[in-house]
Amino acid sequence: MEMKMAVGVANWLVGKVLTKLSDGLVSTYMASSELGSNFLTAKNQLMYTQALLSASVGRDVGDDPGLRGLLGTLSNKADEAEDVLDELHYFMIQDEIDGTKEAAAEVGGGIKGHSIHGRHVARYTLGNCLPCFSSPRTQGDEPPAVAAAAAATNSEDKPGTSNDDGDVDIKLPFNRIAMSKKIKSVIEEMNSICILVSDLLKVKTANQSSIALSTHVTTERPPTGSIVPQDRKLYGRSDIFEQTINALTSGTYHDKTLSVLPFVGPGGIGKTTFTQHLYNDEAVKGHFPVRVWVCVSTNFDVIRLTREILGCIPVTNAITNASTVEPTNLDQLQRAISERLDSNRFLIVLDDVWTCKSERDWKNLLAPFTTGGTKGSMVLVTTRLPAVAHMVKTTDPIELHGLEPDAFFALFEACIFGRNKPRIYDDDLVNVARDIAKKLKGSPLAANTVGRLLKKNMSWEYWMGILEKNEWQSAKNDDDILPSLQISYNYLPFHLQKYFFYCALFPEDYRFYDLKKITNFWIAMGIVDPNCQNDKNYLDELVDNGFLIKDSDSDGDEYYVMHDLLHELSRNVSSQECVNISSLSFRVSDIPQSIRHLSITIEDKYDESFCQEICKLKSVIDIGNLRTLMVFQLYDSERGYILRDAFEGIKSLRVLFIASLPEYLPESFSNLIHLQYLELIVPLGERDNKHSPRTLPRFYHLRFLDLFDWHDHIIFFPKSISRLVSLRHIYSSKEFHSRIPEIGKMKWLQELREFRVKKESVGFELSQLGELTELVGQLAIYNLETVASKGEANDAKLKDKRNLKELKLIWGAGQQITDGDVLEGLQPPPNLRELGITNYGFAVGPSWLCSDISIKRLESLHLNGISWDTLPPFEQLPQLTNLKLENIAGMHVFGPGFGGLTERSFMYLKTVKIENMPELGEWVGGDNSPLFSRLESIVCHYCPRLSSFSFLECCTNLCRLDIINCPKLSQIPPLPQTSTLTELCVGYGFQASLSYDGKYLSADGYKGALAFQNMDRVEVIRIFSSPHVSLSVSDLQRMKSLRELVAIGCASIFSAEWFDAVVLKELAAHDKSLDEENISVAAGLIPEVAISKSSHPGSFRLEYMEVTSISAVLIAPICRRLAATLHTLRFYYDEVTETVTEEQEEALHLLTCLQSLYFTCCKLRSLPRLYGLSSLRKLSIADCDGIQSLPPKEDFPTSLLILDVSDCCSREIKEEAEKLKEANPCLSVEK
Repeated sequence: MEMKMAVGVANWLVGKVLTKLSDGLVSTYMASSELGSNFLTAKNQLMYTQALLSASVGRDVGDDPGLRGLLGTLSNKADEAEDVLDELHYFMIQDEIDGTKEAAAEVGGGIKGHSIHGRHVARYTLGNCLPCFSSPRTQGDEPPAVAAAAAATNSEDKPGTSNDDGDVDIKLPFNRIAMSKKIKSVIEEMNSICILVSDLLKVKTANQSSIALSTHVTTERPPTGSIVPQDRKLYGRSDIFEQTINALTSGTYHDKTLSVLPFVGPGGIGKTTFTQHLYNDEAVKGHFPVRVWVCVSTNFDVIRLTREILGCIPVTNAITNASTVEPTNLDQLQRAISERLDSNRFLIVLDDVWTCKSERDWKNLLAPFTTGGTKGSMVLVTTRLPAVAHMVKTTDPIELHGLEPDAFFALFEACIFGRNKPRIYDDDLVNVARDIAKKLKGSPLAANTVGRLLKKNMSWEYWMGILEKNEWQSAKNDDDILPSLQISYNYLPFHLQKYFFYCALFPEDYRFYDLKKITNFWIAMGIVDPNCQNDKNYLDELVDNGFLIKDSDSDGDEYYVMHDLLHELSRNVSSQECVNISSLSFRVSDIPQSIRHLSITIEDKYDESFCQEICKLKSVIDIGNLRTLMVFQLYDSERGYILRDAFEGIKSLRVLFIASLPEYLPESFSNLIHLQYLELIVPLGERDNKHSPRTLPRFYHLRFLDLFDWHDHIIFFPKSISRLVSLRHIYSSKEFHSRIPEIGKMKWLQELREFRVKKESVGFELSQLGELTELVGQLAIYNLETVASKGEANDAKLKDKRNLKELKLIWGAGQQITDGDVLEGLQPPPNLRELGITNYGFAVGPSWLCSDISIKRLESLHLNGISWDTLPPFEQLPQLTNLKLENIAGMHVFGPGFGGLTERSFMYLKTVKIENMPELGEWVGGDNSPLFSRLESIVCHYCPRLSSFSFLECCTNLCRLDIINCPKLSQIPPLPQTSTLTELCVGYGFQASLSYDGKYLSADGYKGALAFQNMDRVEVIRIFSSPHVSLSVSDLQRMKSLRELVAIGCASIFSAEWFDAVVLKELAAHDKSLDEENISVAAGLIPEVAISKSSHPGSFRLEYMEVTSISAVLIAPICRRLAATLHTLRFYYDEVTETVTEEQEEALHLLTCLQSLYFTCCKLRSLPRLYGLSSLRKLSIADCDGIQSLPPKEDFPTSLLILDVSDCCSREIKEEAEKLKEANPCLSVEK
């Protein structure tokens, strides 16, 4: 571990010990224990040492192996001290729960005090080698001696440590004397090391200058220049390279005075090489008369950089003849640059930028370059840090990622062989090289690193050794991959180094979706202070520093992921503390003894060799002192015993995560008194009838319990689960939450999704909520009909839960309410954002919502099944934007002037949803309808009597309109009434519907009018059985994106003129309802288009066409217009045409690009000759019962590959198709 990291870790761990020593109860105990009066002295020494360590963080204290060793020892002792103090705190919690004084500072005198003291002496006398507590897994499983001692010494313990419901013995006996001696020993040892460390630090800091880490870290990578080494060819970036050249010289940036384009990516990805090639490209040289290359590194000093840039700009003759006074300050340097540039277009490269202290510094650096008159000047910045790229950019950065496999392998071979690559080399070597290349994840620097290793020895055995041992990870030269990446790690602030350090425990390509979850993991590890989070997004900080990538999955959910090589770096820097067993071939001998955190991320079933190695772990590492155990996959639950046996005796865990959990495994971890984070995942097929661990209530330090994957399949959990008094979060189903008895004991709980009042069951009274003042997020309270009075409601103390954001108050449907003031007593906290009230059958609403309003920050209100005469005055809720009214009896009219509402009641609302309102007949707007202009969403479902929205046209900002099963609603304006309305749905059961999402319009039997003028971005229109719908030319001219139109039963939709108004790629036009004289929509339309003088050749862009009439399309002028693009033509259920005329056949032959032709024509008696369709690949004949035979083979084009007669009933046709296949072996017949 590097000295800076060692100092930081020691400082952090000593600080954790001091925090525990400062706890009131622990401090009192320490003062009364064997340390006695020495406690304060010891604590002062620790504080003194921490002060020196804190002062040394960020300073250069050299790299003294002795000091580094002492710091490591101090860190280990701090871990021990934290364990023993945590253990003491555990028994203090147990005393608090049970009302005992076993771990109290003074046990007192009298019979009770002497009895307690006697028990501790008895336990200590049994053997001072025993731990401070006896830890039975279940009743009766202790060794006989310990069991006898426990029986003898616990005779006066508080009863109730076991029960008849399957719970285990909860209470662990405490050995006071052993605890005191253990604390004394570890504190004294820690203190003695502190003295040595303090003395050394004083000497070091006295002799070394104080240089902040952010300015001290030097780039171990050598400075860069603009010259491209001869052997450094640009691989796999030709497309982005050409695009960038064009953008620099003639495209995007050409008309701008100055543009800043960053190139961002992890170390070794090829940013500098890419930029060097740009810099030296002939087109770039010709375009930029002045080019400057500066390597910035970590020292972003404006004056230094300005001076360097000035030195790189050629001096003009005019300046040479002028004064030669050397500029000394920033102003003179900047003026000198402006003079030398002399309005020339310039290109400046700032390579390897690590930091810029402020935006002000950046603007100061750019100041002399923003005054020139010539446009198109550029600044190119290369950086590893997305945060830097974001600050300096004037245009979107170019992100460089790993090379594609083929390009990377070409580079890899060049790194191995140089210019002497053999044309053919051994296949075995090629295969090994490809396997190695896959592990390098497209990194050019990795290709260089490993290429150097492979070229040393061209034997298969040597290359296989490199592959199997990942030897490039141990390469130590500055220009090797991991040392290069470690520069980035060394540059991180210490708190981010800690977060990155423990990412090694997760599998490669692991996606972090839940920020809260990973933060909880870090809290349990002790690297995040839960009291100082301030909602910081630590993952985003790692993104800004280039250590994580932020992306979205196919569902649009954001996640964070680490680049594979950075994952290797994480494993490398944490290798003495963290191990991730990710291969069945791992060997225990490769694991350091100092490991404290272990994860298993193997994706395959465990084999016998793996099981044997796992069982050897105990002989190498101290299993008992593991802090983290994470098992990401346990494919074979029968092999779970391997983990049980391998980790038996584990006791110091802070984090336990097990996926695919065998039933018996949790009971194997019964004495985890330090445990803070527990996540158990059940195999998908084994979720039914699961039991949560019976030992769960024993984990008093547990902060985070994650059983979310179990959903509602837990049929049993310990009734004493409320002993988990430190619990902050329970990630599980809401049903699990509602089944926890005496939840009021968990006073730190922050997450309770559901609570059900059960007066007949002990521990489910409403008063249980009274002490839960830390609740955040949402809470739903059910069965409120059982609450008899306002006083009982007050006991929930809802208004004291200041962090609660969403509250649902639910009474049983149809239940009699005996006290109308119950809701009055359920007053929410003033910061509440969302409120729902369901089935409160009383005529008057509560004062805190309806008169003396106390929740003025409310944003969403849902009222369901209420019977209030007057609705709340929404205008007094200035942040209320979302209103939902449901199942409200007696409401006939909704709007201003009714139910206590005024015109101002709607002035803030953005979303209104009305659902299941059987008596509502009208929604009125009042005299001041413009107040509805703020509305963005209206949803109206199942209102059978609702007849009008008289104000809908006033909703100028409406984005969503959703009307379902409101059959009497008739007064609706043409939809969408504004271009902002891009989420539209109107449905009447299964009979007719209208839907529109901004790009896709579907209308099926819709009788209302459509406002096509407001659909300027629509791409697809599908209209069925809507004969009244028509499209004008002006409407179509607005639809620049329209590419597909399907119209069935819509005689009025087309006009001859609009084919020139829009470029379609797909058209389907059907209308079976018309008589033979007007066969189809297209039949009446397309001949008009053919003779239209306004249309011009090439105005059609149809690629797909489907019509119900052969005669509508097979017209020579039309086919000429379609010939250039049409590749699919489908005659769909033409029920009129019997024969194809000679003129129609000639027109068909004009479609020279046609590839697929479909006939579904029930009266057609013969096919036309098709020999002229030189591009035709597929011919389909379906439901053409009139066709009795196929044309002769010479009437088919030679290009035909597929003949589909599968839907033909005629046996003769299928036989003739087979004969055609015999004559043309390339033809495939589908029958």
